[in-house]
Parts: sequence; C-alpha cells; structure tokens
Amino acid sequence: MSTLQAITLDQVVDTDRYPLSDPRSTGARAVVARARRELAEDGCTVLPDFVRPALHDVLRQECAALAPQAYFDVETVNVYNIDVDAELPADHPGRRTFERGNAFVARDRIPGDSLISRLYAHEAFQRFVADCFSLPRLYELADPLSGLVLNVVRPGMEHPWHFDTNEYTVSMLTQEAQEGGSFEYCPNIRTAEDERFDDVRDVLDGRAARPPEHLPLRPGDLQLFKGRYSLHRVSPVRGARARHSAIFAYSERPGVIGSVARTRQLFGRVLPGHLAAEGRAVRGDLLLD
Repeated sequence: MSTLQAITLDQVVDTDRYPLSDPRSTGARAVVARARRELAEDGCTVLPDFVRPALHDVLRQECAALAPQAYFDVETVNVYNIDVDAELPADHPGRRTFERGNAFVARDRIPGDSLISRLYAHEAFQRFVADCFSLPRLYELADPLSGLVLNVVRPGMEHPWHFDTNEYTVSMLTQEAQEGGSFEYCPNIRTAEDERFDDVRDVLDGRAARPPEHLPLRPGDLQLFKGRYSLHRVSPVRGARARHSAIFAYSERPGVIGSVARTRQLFGRVLPGHLAAEGRAVRGDLLLD
C-alpha cells in the first residue's frame, strides 16, 4: 500500500508556492501568468519542486518499483513516428532514422494510490494545468494504457528526436540518470500549417541556426510542454542509473483513445477498447505524424 494514502494534496504539492486549491489568489494568478508567457514564447515552462522535497524520495521509490514492468523494445524510428520505409523525397528529414530504446509502464500497471496517479486524477491539478495552457478544461485520456505512463530510459539508451502526437505534454522527472539523459528541444520549430522540413533537417544534421535548448530538470519538477510543435529528445543515458519520468496525458476533448498501431508500438499490446475505437480518431491539424 502506498505511503501516501493518507497524505493530502497540500502535503504533496508545495501549495504555498503553487496554490492549486485557490486559483483566484494573487499567487496562483502570478504562477499561471508566468507559465502562459513562457509557453507562448518558448513552448515550455518548468515549475521547480512542484512536489515537496520531503516527498522526492517517496516519488523516486514508487516509480523505481514500477520500472521493471515497462515494455521495452529497441526499434528504428524517425522524428515523425511514421513508417521508416515511407516514400519520401531523398532529402526529407523523415528519412533520417534513429534507434529508440525507451520504455513505458502502462497506466493499468500504476497503482491508483501512487503519488503520480493521485496527481493525474486530482481535479485541482487538472484545472491548474488547463489554466497554464489557457484552456477551459482538460480531460484524462480514456485510453486504459496511455493516459498516465512512466517513461524509462535505461543506460545506453535514448529517446531520439521526435514530435509528440498531443499538443500538450505534462511530465515530471522522478529519477535522474547518473549521466546524460538531458532534455533538449527546439521551441516552435514547426506550426500547425507549416512543417518547416528544412529547419528540422538542419537540427538533425547538427547545423541549426539556433542550437537546441538544454533544459535542466530535477526530480519533483513539473514540466509543461507544447511537444506537438517543438522537436525534442532525451539524450543518451550513461552510467548505472536509468532515467524515469511520469507523463500525464490529457486532451481537450473527452473519450480520446490511442490508435492500435501506436499503442502496440509503445506497450506491446492492445485492449478491446483500442480495437473498438480504431478509425474514429479526429485530427486537429494536417501535420505528417
């Protein structure tokens, strides 16, 4: 049973710094205003020590205990997560391939009383995240596997350059790698109307006019990120310790379930709900991935 069963949200989150339960307070408005400004300018904002430092070790231990349940597979991918054999022009960035060696613990393997589960499902947390993204509301994914996951990047592995399927990404580092494993990103490198293939290719070739940003993250930090439009990666992990991070997946609309192909790629399995929902996805843009 989780050591957090009787702990309130105020004891988990530093609500003096991040007053989730009082969104109209001066402090809450200031935090949200800063987050909105940084998301608009850089596509990313970090809220340091969102989880109180006294609980960082509990956060690490709970997630480290889950890590062995991650589905692990090394596969060849490109930045768009499309078929690497797709017919594309010779100089198209989608022709550049990488080995993806990260792994995911699915939502149905994460106990509901764990710290990350309780945060993910908490109404005040969801309202706060939605406010930061300037949205009226966010919904938990209906997907039984990908709504909340633990990402595991083992030593010698990386999560190579890619774009997210969702526009809004919420994550929290729970364990640092011994070496490497840094988060790098190229803010707003594309838009919903323009893929900017030349700019993406320049990043992959190491000759971008604007070098990628390196974002220092520590366990307990909450990261809000617009990963749909910002190319990003986790650099190779070195040393003896894996990198762990919780990913809180939300959507602007209810009932969202991942595709069969993508779900099988990430978790090695699908459930009846994925099969029943196949073909009903609604795209919000015309981007390649």
